[in-house]
Amino acid sequence: MSDSVVIVTDSAASIPDELVSRFGIVVVPMSVVVGGAVHADGDLSMVEVMARVREGLSTSAPSPGEFLDALRAHQREAGALVLTVSKDMSACFKAASTAAQMVDGNVRVFDTGTAAGGQGLVVLAAAEAAAAGASLEEVEAAARVAAARVRLVATMESLDRLAASGRVPNVAALAGRWVGLRPLFEFREGRARPLRPAFSREAALDRIVASWRVSRIDGARLHVAALHAQAEEEAKRLLEAVAGDVEPATAFVAAFSSVMVVHTGLGLVGLAWWWEQTS
Repeated sequence: MSDSVVIVTDSAASIPDELVSRFGIVVVPMSVVVGGAVHADGDLSMVEVMARVREGLSTSAPSPGEFLDALRAHQREAGALVLTVSKDMSACFKAASTAAQMVDGNVRVFDTGTAAGGQGLVVLAAAEAAAAGASLEEVEAAARVAAARVRLVATMESLDRLAASGRVPNVAALAGRWVGLRPLFEFREGRARPLRPAFSREAALDRIVASWRVSRIDGARLHVAALHAQAEEEAKRLLEAVAGDVEPATAFVAAFSSVMVVHTGLGLVGLAWWWEQTS
């Protein structure tokens, strides 16, 4: 792997540590700001972050200097590809692009257009291509294909946190509270978009699996991640439902980072997936 393209991403991507280690992925941490104090992503648990919501919560991207340090520490002749959370959500893409202009060597920066498990699957597509010895151009092409096809559908306790961060309209959050519905959303084209809500948590989970089923492409390889914010058992159930129908080429359960939970709150559970057509 020493001569392969190095893969760099930010901590908004939900990728299990085992896969990060296996592919040598470099993860640059974002930050959680609680009551004005800055904490690197992961230093505080999801539960601790949400317990301090009244102190004021926000998040921040890594600085160009942090991306630059990561790139310099992992320079390879084959080059590097930096894959960021959607640029509509964060300044990660801008910071990484600035760093890429400052480092010697061949570095490209790619906006995945998604986040969390969706971002993780795009990063893994690039990492697998790099591990197979692909060139930087080929690795970026693999990421581009995955990013164009990846979907992320999830449910949560409420849309309040997404509304507070400007990710969905306030009216969508209010509607869910007024009638006691279980909100669902799809992350696509760089933004979280509300879907028709469900009448119960169980119905919401069924709708997520149904969204996956109707997307099925016969003969394609499935890459899927079940993601959650303190809802691991439900995430495992979603993945089991998928694996009962199709044997995935890639499958994992991943917890949100503390940065992501600032924007969603606890209780989120969902699926991210894409179909790889091999012919």
